[in-house]
Amino acid sequence: MKKHIAIFASGTGSNAKKIIDYFKHHNNISVSLIVSNKADAPVLDIARENGIPTLVIDREYFYQTTSILKKFNEYLIDFVVLAGFLWLVPAYLVKSFERRMINIHPALLPKYGGKGMYGMKVHQAVRDSGEKETGITIHLVNEQYDDGDVVFQAKCNVEPEDTPQTIAKKVQQLEHRHFPEVIEKLLQSP
Repeated sequence: MKKHIAIFASGTGSNAKKIIDYFKHHNNISVSLIVSNKADAPVLDIARENGIPTLVIDREYFYQTTSILKKFNEYLIDFVVLAGFLWLVPAYLVKSFERRMINIHPALLPKYGGKGMYGMKVHQAVRDSGEKETGITIHLVNEQYDDGDVVFQAKCNVEPEDTPQTIAKKVQQLEHRHFPEVIEKLLQSP
């Protein structure tokens, strides 16, 4: 039985692209829907180029209705992946996809997580604190920012000469290498 993934993304979609490419010819798993809260997000172009349906949401649709669940039924969505999606997921959606929704965070949680900690803000905080290592955390989604059970972490060194930009590149390499494989393992485990 094929598993269908919905990816939520707010930006360029580099992780979404890696996931799409990874599952493009997979026998049992497919990316079936891309959801974004920004109508001009480049991730939507990536979806269109790959023939994947898209859904652009606004706050009212996401927080005041449960309409997205009907859309997920339409596309047979089994699993939700947050890949650079900056809104807190509402309780009804967390409950509907309990233990079937993951997020990737560009640091080693519980450090440098929570509301407002995303992208370059995380890498700047890592640099400012003098950390010797950072990395990625893939975790289950609950009703708090960056708080669900950790599924996977990978680390990289932070060198004294590293800038937030060079840290971001190292972390992105980890994301691209590990995120699709972790998704696959989660979807293939009993």
